[in-house]
Amino acid sequence: MKREIKKYLYDIKISIDSIFDYLGDKRDFFEYQNNKLLRRGIEREIEIIGEAMNRILKLEPDIKIENARQIVDARNWVIHGYDKVDNVVIWGVISNHLPKLKMEIEVYLEKE
Repeated sequence: MKREIKKYLYDIKISIDSIFDYLGDKRDFFEYQNNKLLRRGIEREIEIIGEAMNRILKLEPDIKIENARQIVDARNWVIHGYDKVDNVVIWGVISNHLPKLKMEIEVYLEKE
């Protein structure tokens, strides 16, 4: 694996870990929804995850990460559609997709 790809995978892992750190063990949607600073921090981490994935796909288009293209699309939606960001959708990404992505990333990082 190219060193650059490994760096981007590590960036994704750090951003996912940061999101879960921001939320703590409680992971309360209503706290998330009512805390602008928390929402903005998580949105920024999603931007980083999507940008890192975009760079990975440019270097290794056939990487075996499920929903890689949708991850990039989510980044674009958060950045360019900032006025249409839906807290429920972001919460769904956090709850349903980030744990699986983290596992996929960790598998790649353990290979090296």
